[in-house]
Amino acid sequence: MIPNLPVLHGAMLEKIVAAMPADARFEALLGTGSMAYGGFDEESDLDLLLLVRPDMQATVMAERRAFAAGMGDLLACFTGEHVGEPRLLICLYGPPPLHVDLKFVAANDPGSFAERPLLLWARDPGALKRRIEELEIKPAGRTAQWFEDRTWLWLHYSATKLRRGELFEAMSGLDFFRDVVLGPMLRRNAGERPRGLRRIETRPGARDRLLPTLARYDRVAIAWALRGSVALYMELRAADPPPAPTAHMPQALLDFIDAMS
Repeated sequence: MIPNLPVLHGAMLEKIVAAMPADARFEALLGTGSMAYGGFDEESDLDLLLLVRPDMQATVMAERRAFAAGMGDLLACFTGEHVGEPRLLICLYGPPPLHVDLKFVAANDPGSFAERPLLLWARDPGALKRRIEELEIKPAGRTAQWFEDRTWLWLHYSATKLRRGELFEAMSGLDFFRDVVLGPMLRRNAGERPRGLRRIETRPGARDRLLPTLARYDRVAIAWALRGSVALYMELRAADPPPAPTAHMPQALLDFIDAMS
């Protein structure tokens, strides 16, 4: 079943679906990402999972760029080793530009899913639908201890960059911390999927809570953003405390920041 998508995305999806039956290497096509969990709009990526005949997996991996090029005007593409997924081919089509993620996996080893994928096409749709219903869904998320074990090292890193005068590095570290820790914790505490900062502005109160963690290119402003990041983390941590809080924190880090003043 092809969902109702924006025109550009829908046209690309229809083309890929139409190519499937004649290509014996593929057994099914699934939709993931916002196509599966909702919120798809004109700015969304098209996230697709192509189930490959197990005996053809090596061939498909070797020829996947050619496959992608056959689906439209391919401007650029690269593989997903940087996110730990070498089976992923990240593609940009256009103009107009359209981001499409093509993940090629053996049909007998689809892996785990954070959400139930959407069945778009299959040679045996009945059998695949049953498999999808039986999938073990493992929602994405981190434990309270995962956040705790990393928070103080990451914030200390930004503080050392500030002390050295590497303001861009310090700001970059704070941005990373906001995306990987504060955004997911805000969503976790609201009972939502931990999707970083995606559309965080639509969450009641999130913008005002995050603004004190933003810095401009200024030593004092970065120091205040560090303190704001510590304060928000501690506030969010209180809703789900880690079993093993880090000793001497946050005071040791706050003293380190204050010593630069």
